[in-house]
Amino acid sequence: MSPSDFGEILKPFVFLDLFDHEGASFKGPLLHPHSGIATLSYLAEGAVSYIDPDNVRGTLPAGGVEWMQAGRGMWHGGGLDKPGRTRGFQLWIALPPELELGPTVSIYQAPEDVRSEGPARVLLGSYGSAWSALSSPSPINYLAVRLKAGERWRYQPPTGHAVLWAAIASGVLSAPDDLRHGDLAAFEPSSDAVEFKALTDSEFVLGSAVPHEHDLVPGYYSVHTSPDALRDGEAHISSIKKRLVQEGRL
Repeated sequence: MSPSDFGEILKPFVFLDLFDHEGASFKGPLLHPHSGIATLSYLAEGAVSYIDPDNVRGTLPAGGVEWMQAGRGMWHGGGLDKPGRTRGFQLWIALPPELELGPTVSIYQAPEDVRSEGPARVLLGSYGSAWSALSSPSPINYLAVRLKAGERWRYQPPTGHAVLWAAIASGVLSAPDDLRHGDLAAFEPSSDAVEFKALTDSEFVLGSAVPHEHDLVPGYYSVHTSPDALRDGEAHISSIKKRLVQEGRL
């Protein structure tokens, strides 16, 4: 999804990318900017290298999470750390006005630091007795779920979570319509529980949230709530770029 299609319906969730690469490793994209959003990258398989806004470098292994709250603006980058298959999701979340021009937050979680409840790993928010150590910018749940063929799993959205969707990384699910690899399903606004049945071994992510009651004003790498905020964020990104060029990092 992007801010111009499902992102408008499912905000604060405004962008989702399922990446699935198999082959040689590569250094990956050069540093690139964001503002006005938070990004959460979840790695289901493989490993990726990263460069955070403070030029700290490292490797995120399978099961790990990268959380980047861009605020007024930051630059980061990464690439594939080793040959083979690398799979995962990158999600963008729109920030509320009080945070969209705020400070940058950069956190990397090792797989063992991501808590689980049953088949669900809690990437953001809480589910059952498990919760994420990441501070969510608004009431949001984001879960990564694995089911074996024939297993069922029921998700009850918290009170006020009228936004609900699921995206399939692998396998085939019934919810009750069949959902397959690469599908994203948006559910009607409701407080009703949704039951998923795995028709084959399956992996998917699920998001629910209180609706984001603000406009989406997108730039190329940014999403803000107003044109003024977008201009401020993009101006700050440009000022950081000048410093990175002077330091020889761009």
